[in-house]
Amino acid sequence: MTSSRPWTRLWARLLAPRDIAALAAFRVALGLLIAISAVRFLAYGWVGVLFAQPKFRFTYWGFGWIPPLPSWGMPALFMALGVLGVLLMVGLFYRVTVVLLFAVFAYVQLLDVTNYLNHYYLVSLLLALMCFIPAHRAFSVDAWRRPALKRDWLPAWCTDLLRFQVAVVYVFAGLAKFTSDWLVHAQPLNIWLAARTGLPWVGPLLEQRWMAYAAAWGGMLFDSTIVLFLVWRRTRPFAYVVVLGFHAVTFALFPIGMFPFIMVTGALVFFDPSWPHALWARVRRLPWKGVAPSSGSVVAGVPGWKGRVALGAAVVYALLQVLLPLRTHAYGGNVLWHEQGMRFSWRVMTREKNGSATFMVRDSVTGREWHVPPSQYLSRLQEREMAVQPDLILQLAHRIARDYEAKTQHPVEVRADVRVSLNGRLSEPLVDPTVDLSREEDGLGPKPWILSAPQTPPVHLRPTRTSRASRGAGVNP
Repeated sequence: MTSSRPWTRLWARLLAPRDIAALAAFRVALGLLIAISAVRFLAYGWVGVLFAQPKFRFTYWGFGWIPPLPSWGMPALFMALGVLGVLLMVGLFYRVTVVLLFAVFAYVQLLDVTNYLNHYYLVSLLLALMCFIPAHRAFSVDAWRRPALKRDWLPAWCTDLLRFQVAVVYVFAGLAKFTSDWLVHAQPLNIWLAARTGLPWVGPLLEQRWMAYAAAWGGMLFDSTIVLFLVWRRTRPFAYVVVLGFHAVTFALFPIGMFPFIMVTGALVFFDPSWPHALWARVRRLPWKGVAPSSGSVVAGVPGWKGRVALGAAVVYALLQVLLPLRTHAYGGNVLWHEQGMRFSWRVMTREKNGSATFMVRDSVTGREWHVPPSQYLSRLQEREMAVQPDLILQLAHRIARDYEAKTQHPVEVRADVRVSLNGRLSEPLVDPTVDLSREEDGLGPKPWILSAPQTPPVHLRPTRTSRASRGAGVNP
């Protein structure tokens, strides 16, 4: 009996009733953001640029089997995303809607690695979690249509899962900034702020070297500590004001798309679950004393096998979210250079990389050689991303090898001359130019053909009013 008490207390904590209002508000906000994003992609023509125009797709390892849609299918898919976002927002056909949203959103992200962005990954994870959270049981069309569905309370684990996910993003984004480039040399912020000195009012301030250091240290401290202040009730309102200010500044200075809006929305899950009721009462100037759950809503006791399985699945999910960002340490070296373990690790805005690549093809029988520019296969965006990411270089090398073997009917060798600049350093070779990449295989293991990262410190650039930030600074839809 004694041994079961900790388990009983844990289960009682996870199933403790919490006001559904905050989760319903989160559902509305997430659906609205998805709908707006879909409309932006269609309105600005990004669907064609990112999905229809490219002749070659970079696939995730293990997901090369996912087929692309025809060119007319992608606009239709984004229209469906917009409609599904609205359905999620109003809470109509919620169970089907959220599963379809996750499937469609994940499919779009898996189509081409060069389109990977941290906030797309975060939205995919939030949608996956929402598949298990019944956030439609109040303030929804579903609850209006089916009164028996309506609930004022949901178990605490629903909120805890979302809080955990948002906390993971902030904490690992902060840890990723504990590098000499970021803290000692204020790079790449020095590069990005130098490119924004033409802004009115704040432009002259951004020219000051100390400003880059203040932004670098401030960003590190914000990401590393904001979760603690959001969790603590006394500091939560002030912390959220800081969240609003921080993300407003980053949105104004850097073209980072919807990421600030997603994080501002995500941070709301740390507030008391009844905050929408309290806010509405304040708007109407009515007294608010909070509400207490009915006795029937309190669940106690030891869970059955279904509860144990659900808890086990949640623990596995949490472990994966912690281990995925840490996996890069198994490779050693500088992850910003070799990129092994870079994706899905929440290294938000920590690198500025620019590179150029040329592929050399040699006929193994005749000895004839060709120089192949990536532009023959890739769009400008794809080429820019490929030139700094070794696994993408390998994928293109394999495609070039297949094409030239079909053309010559002989085996060929493919080598790459790739030079990359990291955080303002002079360009250096990224991959071994003597290695035949057509014979190398992708996978989870370390890639010995990636050369060591440069050891020289980054160059401190002088601000220029005519320069422009690149995608490395966060330019994205």
